[in-house]
Amino acid sequence: MIESPKPHDLLWGMPPERLPQGAPAWAINALQAGRPVVVRRTLDTEGRVAVGIRGRAREERFASWMPLDDIQRCVRPEQLIVTRLHTTHPTLQTLLAIQPLLDKSGLSWGATGSVGYALATGLATLNDASDLDLLIRLPSPFSREAARALLGELEAHARCRLDIQLETPHGGLALREWAGATTGVMLKTDQGPRLSRDPWHSSAQAA
Repeated sequence: MIESPKPHDLLWGMPPERLPQGAPAWAINALQAGRPVVVRRTLDTEGRVAVGIRGRAREERFASWMPLDDIQRCVRPEQLIVTRLHTTHPTLQTLLAIQPLLDKSGLSWGATGSVGYALATGLATLNDASDLDLLIRLPSPFSREAARALLGELEAHARCRLDIQLETPHGGLALREWAGATTGVMLKTDQGPRLSRDPWHSSAQAA
């Protein structure tokens, strides 16, 4: 049995017939080709999961809904960690360079965004300007000092821009924002974005 999908998971099995009338042709083609959809952070109580469909171009993004019963396969970001790469692409080279640092940290992490999609599908979704999108799961509080130290260490080995999201029990936030924060930060939740003083406690909303 497939566990409940989480934001950034990749799901296979959505048929094009699930798309609403008027959906773009590229989105229909993506599903017909058997490509996965990406779980979005939106609340639903009707046995569906909010998903996004990716095209080959950066601007090709389409939001939709996928019934849970359609899910045939789910791949989480943590399953997309790379062990070997034969490429000179700066984004993938950066991933290869910082993977030992993240592994050594003991944190649960994985690839998301264009690089995660490329690793999962083998499609050429990266370009020379692509960021390296990563997710770090943090069920327990992570200090700003630790965030600054981690970000500095990773950026010292980066050949592209790093876009790292921290996933807390109450939502997600950017590592870069948390590392530089002095007051509240923007926390992405199922109910939408909100300011929070402490992303690990749901009641700690910023004034």
